[in-house]
Amino acid sequence: MSAPTPLLSRRPHRTGPMLELGAGARLPRARLHEGCGAARRSFALMIAARLAAAGERGPLWWISPAWEADQLHAEGVAPIFAPERLIFVRPKRAEDVLWTLEEILRSGTAALAVADIPGLPGLTAVRRLHLAAETGAETGGQAPLGLILTPGSGGAQGVESRWRMDSDHGPGRTAWRLTRLRARMDPPQSWRVDAALALERTPMEEMAG
Repeated sequence: MSAPTPLLSRRPHRTGPMLELGAGARLPRARLHEGCGAARRSFALMIAARLAAAGERGPLWWISPAWEADQLHAEGVAPIFAPERLIFVRPKRAEDVLWTLEEILRSGTAALAVADIPGLPGLTAVRRLHLAAETGAETGGQAPLGLILTPGSGGAQGVESRWRMDSDHGPGRTAWRLTRLRARMDPPQSWRVDAALALERTPMEEMAG
């Protein structure tokens, strides 16, 4: 009798295409990531700006529940990237928000798909979104990047990485604090983000202060 095929292997994690944010910050493509913190929407816009700077074409999808009062204002993103690239989807049912994200990722037709959700998705939903993004990368025209924006400190299970962004404005200064809270392939790290959404590496202990 032959030995059973093992369920797990010790093969190294495959490194796929990356989106470089600068100063050592990066996001694996064809995966689902999480953004939290008060400035999480600015984090999503920063990703969109990096994709545009990298020459990525096609629509940028922004999915949010129809009943949410806070909705992204297209004209407000004009200084960051061309607002005509945005496609808004506002489902009327909660279950349709992640379903829409999954379908967009699976199509492989968009560089970025963002879901601004009021709560945390379950692990099964996150796994489905990873699989959809991987399928999109294999069959579509590009490797999509999926991003969920969650309230508070986030905490969705199974995401590729979790990032927190908060404002750090001061007199005559527009800035944010960006922290990589967890990632499969990279350690926790913090950055200062300037008004042009450029990153500057900053020691964790300084950021904590």
